[in-house]
Parts: sequence; C-alpha cells; structure tokens
Amino acid sequence: MVRLHVVVALYAAALLSAPAFAQNTPAAKTGTQSNNPQDLSGVYILHQKAGFSLSNTPPMMTPWAQAKYNAAKPGIGKRAQALGNDPMMICDPVGYPRVIFYNDYPSEIVQIPGRIIQFFDYLNAHRIIWTDGRQLESNPDPWFYGHAVGHWDGDTLVVDSNGFDERSWLDADGHPHSDQMKLQERYRKTDPNTIEWSITLTDPKAYTQPWVSETKTLVRASAKTEIREDLCVTSDEQQYLDQMRAPAATQNR
Repeated sequence: MVRLHVVVALYAAALLSAPAFAQNTPAAKTGTQSNNPQDLSGVYILHQKAGFSLSNTPPMMTPWAQAKYNAAKPGIGKRAQALGNDPMMICDPVGYPRVIFYNDYPSEIVQIPGRIIQFFDYLNAHRIIWTDGRQLESNPDPWFYGHAVGHWDGDTLVVDSNGFDERSWLDADGHPHSDQMKLQERYRKTDPNTIEWSITLTDPKAYTQPWVSETKTLVRASAKTEIREDLCVTSDEQQYLDQMRAPAATQNR
C-alpha cells in the first residue's frame, strides 16, 4: 500500500508540474530582445486554439489511414479508452509534429552556423534543421523526428522535412501518418517576443489532400524558463501500468 501511495504521488506530481510550469512562465515583454527577423533564438510557449493537433478539422483519411485510426486507442480525449495503445505509453518517442503541440511545456530554438536546433521540454526531445544549403535526401532512413532542411524567404524561415517513422501518432487522438509524410513549416517573427508558425502536411498514403494547420503563435517565455530533463523511463511506466492503470481499468469495466 505504501508503494502504491508513492506511485500515486509521483504521477500526480508529474501530471501537475507541466501546467504549473507553464503558468509560472509568462511571456517576457521587457528586456532587450533581438529585433533581427532572422534571429529566432529563445525559449517559447506555444499558444493555439486546436488543442494538441494541427487543426480541429483534419482532411479525409484514406482507407489505410482510417484503419490505423480505428485501431488507435487514445488514453485521453473523446475517444479515450482504458489501457489504450498510445505509443508514448511504452516510452516510444512522441514524434513530430506532435511533440510541439504540448503547450504546457516550453521549447527552445538555438541557432548556430549551418543549423537550427529545437529542444523540446516534453519528453526531452530535440530536432535539427540544417541551414547549410543541403537538400533533403529522397529516401532517408526513417527517424521519429524526421530529417529537416531550412532556408530563409525574406523574414520567414521555411522548413521542409521528410523521412518520418510511421509508428508515431500525429496527435493525442491517434491520427496516423505514413513514412511518405512530408511537412513544410513557416516561422515568422512578428516582434522580438513572438513567432507565427504554420505547417502543411502532405501524405497521399494517409490523407486525400494536404492538412493545413491553423496559424499558431510561439510566445517568448520568461528569462527564468529553462528546458528540464523530462524523460519517459520504461521501468517507471511499467510500474505505473501494473499498479495504477491496469487496476483502474479493471475496476471500471
């Protein structure tokens, strides 16, 4: 019983820490920030309307994608099921673009010559966007966070990516993608503390037309905000399954 109480406390703390973390990191509207439109460096909090997804209205799925969507059993949301099969529940990488939608967690953009690195507080992930002039490979090895190259179109960073591992979900609702998915993102700095971000997903194996996101906003977090070590530990996840999720699911049947 003592172990169960400890596990409850640990997971309650984990669940509550992220919203509290975000609430304690309001956008920094003071201090000197770069006015250079091509300097996106900083720690940001995502503001959005569509919850943990590209938009509230996805395009029509192909039969292949519909079957995968029907087989998905999310742990939260309108399709939530006890003992769901969300890949993140077995500590698989959450993948891209899903990782960016968790707006209770900050992300950091670091620019160095030849590349831009995005660090995500959520599950301690990172992604490299190459800006050294290289082209995307036509058939790269699949990565959970894809392969990305970027270039500047005036004051807008345009990022193209491909080579995604299809085991990840696009969102918490279980929308799938295939290894043919390609993304194009646009990042535009509207003031020293704000970036407008949008994304177009093209995946003919999964969707009958491109999925165009709503425009989302990345707002600079306070100067005290730092990226933490937020890891998914397989042994902890299994203990939570054995002592919490499975007993709770059995009781609710």
